[in-house]
Amino acid sequence: MNFIQKEPRCAVATISSGAVTGNVWFYQAGPASFISLFSVLVFSNTGCSRHGFHIHEFGDLTIGCISAGSHYNPCRKTHGGIDTKIRHAGDLGNIDVDHQGRSKICLTLPFGLTLYGGRSIIGRSIIVHERVDDLGKGSSPESKTTGNSGGRIGCAVIGIAKCDPKVLCQQAGNSCSSLRALCEQRESENCA
Repeated sequence: MNFIQKEPRCAVATISSGAVTGNVWFYQAGPASFISLFSVLVFSNTGCSRHGFHIHEFGDLTIGCISAGSHYNPCRKTHGGIDTKIRHAGDLGNIDVDHQGRSKICLTLPFGLTLYGGRSIIGRSIIVHERVDDLGKGSSPESKTTGNSGGRIGCAVIGIAKCDPKVLCQQAGNSCSSLRALCEQRESENCA
């Protein structure tokens, strides 16, 4: 039987290192939909900065972030940015941190990343790196594998989560346009 699960799926990764804390939420309405990712991360070092942000191949954090392996790359491509044709599936670009040490993130992840089936990102990890990701545009060999984004300052395993629209909408606030339809639908159902 070829059964396709049609209900929404949610996942969450709770980063709680000394340098970075916060929850990274993932929402996918169905197997043919894009994933919405949203988060507010708090950095211990305040001041404006940018950091590479990636999904890594393993959810193994037995020796910290280092055991999470390389960027998730099932198609064996070189490193790139979230919106480039040639890229690792797990390349999510950079996140911006404001002067108060907060990073508000709202991304629609590219096709090919999913919370369903054998290529699901559930059970893998999300990593925040110490430096800006050069998106594979640098001249060193490291640019084509890691984007020269440096050490791993925060990480968490992506785990399956209860798909509660109330919680998702509270976490995302009004900042995430990719979830706006879900939150508006929930609000209209509550007012009916």
